[in-house]
Amino acid sequence: MIPFKAIFWRYYTAYNCFFRFLWGMKRLHSLFVIAIIFMVSACSNKFSRYQHAYAFKSANGLPNYAELNYWAAHPFKHDPSDSVPLPLQGQAIDTSVDVFFLHPTTYTESSATHIGNAPIDDALLNAKTDYTPILYQASVFNQSCRVFAPRYRQAHLKNFFRADKDIAAQVFDTAYSDLKTAFEYYLQQWNNGRPIIIAGHSQGALMAERLLKDYFVGKPLQNKLVVAYVIGWPVAKSYVTNISMCYDSLQTGCICSWRTLRKGFTPSYMRAENGNSYATNPLIWTMDNTYAPRTKNKGSVLVKFNKVVKHTTDAQLENGLLFVKKPKFPWSFLYFTKNYHVGDINLFYVNLQEDIKRRIGLYWKG
Repeated sequence: MIPFKAIFWRYYTAYNCFFRFLWGMKRLHSLFVIAIIFMVSACSNKFSRYQHAYAFKSANGLPNYAELNYWAAHPFKHDPSDSVPLPLQGQAIDTSVDVFFLHPTTYTESSATHIGNAPIDDALLNAKTDYTPILYQASVFNQSCRVFAPRYRQAHLKNFFRADKDIAAQVFDTAYSDLKTAFEYYLQQWNNGRPIIIAGHSQGALMAERLLKDYFVGKPLQNKLVVAYVIGWPVAKSYVTNISMCYDSLQTGCICSWRTLRKGFTPSYMRAENGNSYATNPLIWTMDNTYAPRTKNKGSVLVKFNKVVKHTTDAQLENGLLFVKKPKFPWSFLYFTKNYHVGDINLFYVNLQEDIKRRIGLYWKG
């Protein structure tokens, strides 16, 4: 069954142009409309310069996780997840814990004729994945974890809206079957009893929920779970049974989750949830409606990866959703989006980085 019909279509179609679009705004002048059109039209080609590094081909169309090519991030190769924003460099690194990171949908082209599962060896798509979510999201873990992020035959975005739910379910099952295979291979080859963080955003978070149920809940591996970050996807109250939400910043073996929106804006499909989901405030790591001011936001990584912008947003939970006032960053007066799904991690980058370190330390203390 595919939960929740509407999953941020118009926001995801702009996903891969988001950072380029905002950066372009710094250069706008009286011809800014023409510049925007140019930048958006150029976005589809922005990753072509990296294509030469993704020339591998699958003999049978399936991922082979024994080969590092089929990992978007892996500790045995250099990849974008190893990047550290310049202001955050020089910190002590402790990678005694692993993170299994499930990236969000990057197979989003509205013009695609095939809207099933993405080819595992599509060079342009793999470059797009590595230089958007792997760089801007998975990198948040690299100061505290070995980062494992498998490539998978992700579902095209349109499957979230597909009229034929049975076919859509098959597409998502195919995506999940790859991630199961990757996780089992990781456990056999590289885990060696190490503690684990499970993390995912959007489609990756949907898959993370399934992975947690299949491999952790009520099983010995649950004792190795440091924390799970299920971000940009609802954690339904009915889902949480033998694994709990993180009620504060001192708990381990639990789930943190949030979906970020402009204060006062709730999409109709989220209103229909009627508070049936749990959420975490990533500025203060509680689940109540305590207001956290912008001063609690220690840094966002937005337009330029090597720049950390402090005090961009406040945060407050309401009805299972995370609301913030319009983010403040250079040229933000030109940013009109009210659904901040694409920034779920980036808006709270430094706070999340610190939370990862804190919970790992607490896990080791037992």
